[in-house]
Amino acid sequence: MTHLECSVCSKTYEAGKPANLCECGGPLLVRYDLDHLREHWSRDCLSPAPHSMWRYAPALPVKHEASIISLGEGMTPILPARRTGARIGAAELLIKDEGLNPTGSFKARGLSCAVSMCVELGLTRLAIPSAGNAASALAAYAAAAGIEANIFMPQDVPQSNFIECMSYGAKVTLVNGLISDCGRIVGERKQKEGWFEISTLKEPYRIEGKKTMGYEVAEQLGWELPDAIFYPTGGGVGLIGMWKAFAEMEAMGWIGAKRPKMIAVQAEGCQPIVRAFKEGEEVSRFWEGATTVASGLRVPKPLGDRLTLQAVRESGGTALAVSDEALVDAGIRLAGEEGIFAAPEGAACIAAAERLISEGFLKSSDRLVIYNTGSGLKYLEAYSTRFPRVAAGETDKLGGLITPR
Repeated sequence: MTHLECSVCSKTYEAGKPANLCECGGPLLVRYDLDHLREHWSRDCLSPAPHSMWRYAPALPVKHEASIISLGEGMTPILPARRTGARIGAAELLIKDEGLNPTGSFKARGLSCAVSMCVELGLTRLAIPSAGNAASALAAYAAAAGIEANIFMPQDVPQSNFIECMSYGAKVTLVNGLISDCGRIVGERKQKEGWFEISTLKEPYRIEGKKTMGYEVAEQLGWELPDAIFYPTGGGVGLIGMWKAFAEMEAMGWIGAKRPKMIAVQAEGCQPIVRAFKEGEEVSRFWEGATTVASGLRVPKPLGDRLTLQAVRESGGTALAVSDEALVDAGIRLAGEEGIFAAPEGAACIAAAERLISEGFLKSSDRLVIYNTGSGLKYLEAYSTRFPRVAAGETDKLGGLITPR
């Protein structure tokens, strides 16, 4: 790590110090001496490396190994989805299953890196607004580090996230509102309370953990990137991080110039990125009345909208939204066809892939990678509408109640 750089105005900041946004309001990105890495770190070095995202430690910001707080995150499998692929017309459909991470989602990557940096920088009181899974991840990694986590989540957050955070010993506040309201509260109180804010892209290190999804997909596919990547986009940091990772790997000589089409998938009830993409805008507008059962997609104004839109456009990709009905249906069909119980956010990408193939945007011969960002077990409320329990006495149908004699 050499310095931090504003993604908007390019102003630089010293590395190795606590940092939030640039003075212009832009997110800061970590920069590295890639020439040095190219000379001293090769793909061959990965053979004995840990089977976690920390196998890429030379391209991560933590300087001292003792600072790393890890629960085994990363190196999630890429699984072939042959039956689903045959149904939607995709000859090679692959699922990168992030639901197998600690705390059941890809958020473990970002929070492992961010909390590790907080340990290295001596920060002991952290605060986060979250739609659910980031809160669970922060609570877990803060517990592992022995530091304080202050969490603000919407009141209707999935029950699993609330119970997880409480179990890990975090200080949890439920807010009658959206993640944007939670973020406002953290911003208003952090100085008085002495919290370091660890919101999405309001510090530079969560994205570094998430970018390892890009390193992994390259390594797992033999250093040949796929034709398209589908990414469920709420805050969009995973997509931004992968795009950053591809540039770093090319600079080190690990991959060539080929890039996948980056496809941002949102819910119809909250699609600020899709609207901005269609209107040719560089940034999004706040999405009023945001609503979707896919809680991770309910982000009405992502801070990383500019970077997300840049990556989608530079890659020749696109942005599209699917209905709640379509994404829940897709999740149930994926589970029945492949044995993968995906989060609604990941399931949304299946519905999106089917549409883009049918419309001709993608060819049936394209190699497609879908990121399932979490386990469906964390979204039982969303799926339970399709599988209501039967009333006592209804014993003559599937799922009925039987009273043993």
